[in-house]
Parts: sequence; structure tokens; C-alpha cells
Amino acid sequence: MSDELTLSREDVVRLCERVEGAQSRAQAIPKLTDEYPRMTVADGYAVQNELRRRFVAQGQRLVGWKAGLTSKAKMRQMGVDVPSIGFLTDRMACPESSAISVSGLIHPRVECEVAFVTRETLRGPGCTAQDVLAATDHVLPAAEIIDSRFAGFKFDLPSVIADNSSSARFVGGGRARYVEDLDLRTLGVVLEKNGEILGLGASAAVLGHPAEAVAMLVNILAGLGESLPAGSFVMSGGITEAIPVGPGDSVVARFQELGSVSMRFTE
Repeated sequence: MSDELTLSREDVVRLCERVEGAQSRAQAIPKLTDEYPRMTVADGYAVQNELRRRFVAQGQRLVGWKAGLTSKAKMRQMGVDVPSIGFLTDRMACPESSAISVSGLIHPRVECEVAFVTRETLRGPGCTAQDVLAATDHVLPAAEIIDSRFAGFKFDLPSVIADNSSSARFVGGGRARYVEDLDLRTLGVVLEKNGEILGLGASAAVLGHPAEAVAMLVNILAGLGESLPAGSFVMSGGITEAIPVGPGDSVVARFQELGSVSMRFTE
């Protein structure tokens, strides 16, 4: 996949408006490469950056980043072969145990992740998992509610990156733990919906170690001319496949050593 830009500035703005409209109206659109088949990963990030600029201009506050498609299960599920990143704002955050409305979402799905909160700025290129662990204040269990804006939840890498890597909502919970007190490779996770276990996994599913996913994110940011600020909330990627949810569903993600995070869904 090329890292060269093929889109003009006008194309970037046009596609950003298309994605923003799909998100705000909760209406599915065809994947962007249907119209722009030469679209590259770099083009996808150009659209995502324009979307971030607009959200910040509208008063949203950037609180962190997410790594997407970081497990083999997720890559297989979505038909892609490398991870992606997306930004998180304060308006995407939902309290633990809260009711989350799905009325503004197209086809919401939940996945459980280890979240990192940084105490130092991280910069690439060359950022390693050890650098991430040294710069981390604490980790906690989290769940992400993803929502691709593309019809049938079908997309390719440039399109999903432009759609902010399917970011929609996120929930942090459980109890904060210091990284030196845990083996972050071997944390077991159980994902339940309405009392039924639908997902089982271990944190090593995320690139072998969740900190590897954060290092990858920092290095992608470096390619975009940016760093990861201290105080960032970083979602390291889904450990299990994402499960569909709808009104009336209750979801609990139980993490070994980290406690649980829960949420319920309404109209």
C-alpha cells in the first residue's frame, strides 16, 4: 500500500465532508475507494487529519488515540493486513456502567482493550514497547464501541483510516494498575453480552503485547509529523473480535488483574 498522497486538497475536503456527514446523520456510505480506487493510506490519514481539525474547531477536545485492527482476529474479520490509528475526543467518552444510545450509530460493535495513560510525551520514529512502558502512568480496562460508517461494515484500509478507524465511543473502567505490577502479555479477557460469553482472549493477541500497539501508534504519528502528548488516553486495540450490540443489550468485559468494565445500550 503506497504512502504517497494522490488526493488533491479539494478531494480531501470533499471526502472529509462525506465521512463527517455519515457520522453525524448515522447513514452508511459506500467505501471511499469505490470512487477513488487509487486512494492510499497517506490519503486516508489526510482525510482523518481534516476530520480531527474540524472536530477541534467545533469545540471537541482531543484526549487520546486508538490503535485499530491490531489483533489477527480483527485483521481477519475486516480483511486487512496492517493496523491503523484514530483519534479520540472528549465527546466520544462514556462513563463506566452508563447507558449508551445507539440512535446515532449505524452498526455498533463492542470490543475490549487495555488502555494506557501516559505521563511522558512519546515520539517516534523508533519508539519501542519498552519506551511505552517507561512513559506509562497506568493502565486500565476499557471497551470501545466502534461503528464503521461504510455500508455492510465492509471497507479497505484507506477508507477505514479516513473514517477515523471506526471510532465512535469508548468506556474506561475497572481499576488503574501500574505496568510493573502486571504481565501485560498474558492478561485473560472475557467479553459477555446479556450474560453469555461471546469472546475470550489474551492480551498477547494485540501484536504480541499491547505496548507494541502503542509503540506502532507513536511511530505512525511520527510519520504524520506528530507525537503522543503526556496525559494521553490510548486504546491499544481489540483483544477479541468485535460483537454487535443493539438496544436492550448489556455488555461486560472482565479482565484478569484489571477488574471489569460494563455498559448497556438504549435506543
